[in-house]
Amino acid sequence: MAGGTPEHTALAAAVVGILFGQLRGGRCRAHDADLRVRVLATGLATYPDVTVVCGPRERDPHDENAVTNPMVIVEVLSRSTEEYDRGDKFEHYKQVPSLRQYVLVAQSERAIEVWTRDGSEWTRAVCREGDAANLESIEARIDGRELYEAADEPRA
Repeated sequence: MAGGTPEHTALAAAVVGILFGQLRGGRCRAHDADLRVRVLATGLATYPDVTVVCGPRERDPHDENAVTNPMVIVEVLSRSTEEYDRGDKFEHYKQVPSLRQYVLVAQSERAIEVWTRDGSEWTRAVCREGDAANLESIEARIDGRELYEAADEPRA
């Protein structure tokens, strides 16, 4: 979501910050919203808030700036995008063979929703502020309290 609110961008930046240290030195990298993801099966091109790619980046044959092999996609929900992020966009993302987890970070409440693919089935887990979202596909976790505290507006 280009031009997101300060709250939206703070949450996305906090996710990248939390994952950076956990992924450093490994085979996965977290990318911010400047990375375009192409769903080859449907043609959809999006800019997820956070994308994790493991191993070499696979590029869209028609667009060298778009990757086609995300392992994890994170979207920060907003009132204007939540229905699309949960619905049609997720249906597109399900067509990406490499995608193992789809993470939705709420702004309206302190909750992280993690969708995990096991074969052809997707299961959902919701983590509240005191819990940690387990991203086993990349051997990482997002602590809810740490995430929301990192994104809170600093005190004067």
